[in-house]
Amino acid sequence: MLHHPDIDPVAISLGPLQVHWYGLMYLAAFAAAWWLGMRECRRPGTVVQAKEFEDLAFYAMLGVVLGGRLGYGLFYGLDQWLAEPLWIFKVWQGGMAFHGGLLGVGAALCYFAWRRQRPVLAVFDFVAPLAPIGLGLGRIGNFIGQELWGRPTDVPWAMLFPKDTLQLARHPSQLYQAALEGVLLFVVVYAFSRQPRPAGSVTGVFLCTYAACRFLVEFVREPDAHIGVEWFGWMTRGQELSLFMFMGGIAFLLWAYRQPATRKPL
Repeated sequence: MLHHPDIDPVAISLGPLQVHWYGLMYLAAFAAAWWLGMRECRRPGTVVQAKEFEDLAFYAMLGVVLGGRLGYGLFYGLDQWLAEPLWIFKVWQGGMAFHGGLLGVGAALCYFAWRRQRPVLAVFDFVAPLAPIGLGLGRIGNFIGQELWGRPTDVPWAMLFPKDTLQLARHPSQLYQAALEGVLLFVVVYAFSRQPRPAGSVTGVFLCTYAACRFLVEFVREPDAHIGVEWFGWMTRGQELSLFMFMGGIAFLLWAYRQPATRKPL
């Protein structure tokens, strides 16, 4: 059995200013995605020009924040939201949902494509390889902050988390997600996007691969205490949402492969 290193969640303290590791993870993710995105912008025939990438990044970040919070309220806290409408603005209490953030980013990219008169599927495909970097680093931030840990287990690498009041040996599911949703997802989507593909297919691969990874990890991740398991007595809310996400990815792929291969390589 392993013990969580109990890392101080505050990475840097400068008087009253505290910089948390979670925030640093997002800064690192943004920097890496920015570098990769600007690299793609310099490719001939790219759908997004370098001078436009700043706007794209701003819209995407806005979509992540607004979609993530609204998605959490809709998917995980609807009863509380209905009982207390202003609760959705209490962001300091925590609560963000990946699937909501995904929808928010999708809406933001549609707006960008409309404003710039660009094919929306090509814009989706441009962004898809950039996303896994942030997902992986975000899960590392979850691990450092001792949140979203796994279910109790007796595997040799089971971990004790100091913040766990029950002090049970658990799956370090944050690290599983970092490896699957970060490293594996990036390798699959990036490798797939290296060759010309029909518009929308890169997005379809991203959606299907993420959904499959998340669905599997949910078997060892602790369910949300106020929701537990639902469908068939074993499916979590994250698995339900990932199932719909997977079907969406299949729809993207079916649509894409009815079109000519026009995707430019990275």
